[in-house]
Amino acid sequence: MLQQTRVEAVIPYFEHWLERFPDVHALARASEQEVLSAWEGLGYYRRARNLLKAARMVVAQYSGRLPSAPAALRELPGVGRYTAAAIASIAFGADVATLDGNLRRVFARVYNVEEPADTPAGEEALWVLAEQNLPPGRAGDYNQALMDLGATVCLPRKPACGDCPVSGLCRARRDGVQEQRPVRKPKKEVPHHLVTAAVLQRGGTVLLARRPAHGLLGGMWEFPGGKVESGENLEQALQREIREELDAGVRVGQPLGTYKHAYSHFRITLHAFLCELEGDEPHALEAAELRWVSLETLEDYPMGKVDRQIARRLAAEGHGSG
Repeated sequence: MLQQTRVEAVIPYFEHWLERFPDVHALARASEQEVLSAWEGLGYYRRARNLLKAARMVVAQYSGRLPSAPAALRELPGVGRYTAAAIASIAFGADVATLDGNLRRVFARVYNVEEPADTPAGEEALWVLAEQNLPPGRAGDYNQALMDLGATVCLPRKPACGDCPVSGLCRARRDGVQEQRPVRKPKKEVPHHLVTAAVLQRGGTVLLARRPAHGLLGGMWEFPGGKVESGENLEQALQREIREELDAGVRVGQPLGTYKHAYSHFRITLHAFLCELEGDEPHALEAAELRWVSLETLEDYPMGKVDRQIARRLAAEGHGSG
């Protein structure tokens, strides 16, 4: 959960997760939909699916006990070099260094690393520094201490250098460039997409589509729709998308809000509409599954942030109840 999410945001999810899945056996028995529901709101849903796969591997191959060796840990889905080293050092006392975002920032500043940290050469240089400074027998304490230093003192913006216990060693502070470290590659312009979604109603229910297991928001449920293409207006785009996704015609009705969201590599502005099907029963041409669901059960279906906002507006306003 702490990969790509801040500690403050994780704590309530972590507590709820342990209530729902108190041990690795309980998690391994869970369905993907149960896991995605418990994860909803944390984003980067591949992490949740990998966690479920890893739990099943731990039960099947290691009798429910997490392996202690970094190499064995890295065989588990979703466990890379950083996570394997963190678990091995903190949980099992192994003498291995690790490198998360906080440690990258600390080492880049203390040693005034000018190589961009988000390049292979910069990444490897920081790993070398982490390993060179590793105190034998204290790797767990060392890794956690530097994580906490980066999280509470050596902050991304306005680092509290006056409170830092290693400020006297910090070459970036000596040169007055601590806020320019770590160096980053120039950012590319983030693409923006205009998107539409159809809230299809029938007999007090609305239609949900489950996304394919792989890719963005894999396995999550959504209101069908997609990107607006060049030369289309919103209504034309939505009608085309429904034909392509559901092999069905649609009559576009009143708007149901505009929603903005930023993903890791792009941004969207989504326009939702109340719609009615025309003609034949829809078929899941691109989705993994289609399901007509009542407003009362929408909360039972794991969704991304934007679709959850639409679902809650629907429930609050009572759309589809007639």
